[in-house]
Amino acid sequence: MSASASRRILIVAAEASSCLYALRLLQHWKKAGLHVEAFGIGDQAMAQEGFKCLARAEDLAVVGLQEVISHWPVIKKAFYEVMSAATDKTPQVALLLDYPGFNLRLAKRLKKLGVPVVYYISPQVWAWRSGRVKTIQKLVAKMLVVFPFEVDFYSSHGVDVEFVGHPLLDELSPRFFDPLVRETHRAKYGLTNDDVVLALMPGSRRSELKHHLDTQLEAVRQLRPTCPQLKVALFVAPNFSTEQFQGYLSGLDFPLILIKDEPFSMIDLADVVLVASGTATLMVGLLEKPMVIMYKMNAMTAFLAKKFVKHTKYFGLINLVLDAPVAKELFQEQANPPQLAKSLRVLITSATQRRDMAAALKPAKERLGKQGATARVAQALEPYWRT
Repeated sequence: MSASASRRILIVAAEASSCLYALRLLQHWKKAGLHVEAFGIGDQAMAQEGFKCLARAEDLAVVGLQEVISHWPVIKKAFYEVMSAATDKTPQVALLLDYPGFNLRLAKRLKKLGVPVVYYISPQVWAWRSGRVKTIQKLVAKMLVVFPFEVDFYSSHGVDVEFVGHPLLDELSPRFFDPLVRETHRAKYGLTNDDVVLALMPGSRRSELKHHLDTQLEAVRQLRPTCPQLKVALFVAPNFSTEQFQGYLSGLDFPLILIKDEPFSMIDLADVVLVASGTATLMVGLLEKPMVIMYKMNAMTAFLAKKFVKHTKYFGLINLVLDAPVAKELFQEQANPPQLAKSLRVLITSATQRRDMAAALKPAKERLGKQGATARVAQALEPYWRT
């Protein structure tokens, strides 16, 4: 394709982690000197790279039947905005990231338009709703997966699949494993090497804040009598502002450090993390930080999840990658303040327990492939520019 030829791509990144991966792709093209006209769903950081944002990811990132119903007008509007733009602009390819309820419906419409679909960050069809793989086989030209165990699953169902490695590996830096750098970084927040810092990561969706943050704060209250010197930090996800947390923190009866920064930079400050299940567990695990994983949701959604998620032993991604229950998992009713406090107390009061879990988390890096996932995604898209 000539340098002057137009490269147009539709990208749908509707969740915080997907936006990060899409952002890195936009930056990769920019660094390579390629002009790519990219439009679709994303966040402010993507827009700053020239991405035409038709709908905002933070308005669409919801989990659960009732949450989807309550957000349906916004989701429906975004769907038709994207379809209208795809019809007008006729992109050479669409890159869809996760978000299967929306993206698989979109893929069906795009196929009718003759727009090939590349799917990056697979829906967890290997865990539940495995029937969706038949839809994927019909609609998706290529599946780019980030977990090695996904390759056999898709290959066995006749899907053209490529393991690109996990893009989070590209976010790792040697500075996150340098004790002197960490000491300086912690000092910025008044933290010393002797402090034990518990980090709260309630999630990147509004529904996760609603279900998780009050529970996490109450778990800290119950910890404090036996861990009076504990330092607590609340990490703000990239798609939130610190102002959005003020309602949760008003009247707080213990000291708390509110921090918003790049996710890995924040996690580097912590000694122990109470983390909502999702991509964040991989981030915490890649930095070898001991953690307790929790997840709560609407009661009806939880009932359906328990009924249909039958093909996986763990719900924490880091445990799935390691194929072992390295981090304690507490779901729904079990994710209550006393249980969370009990599980955290073991890690907070025992340096040996923290070292043991850190060592058990270390193999995750090797299991997620090699750095360079973004470059491999860009390479996988190259054939579509030439069509």
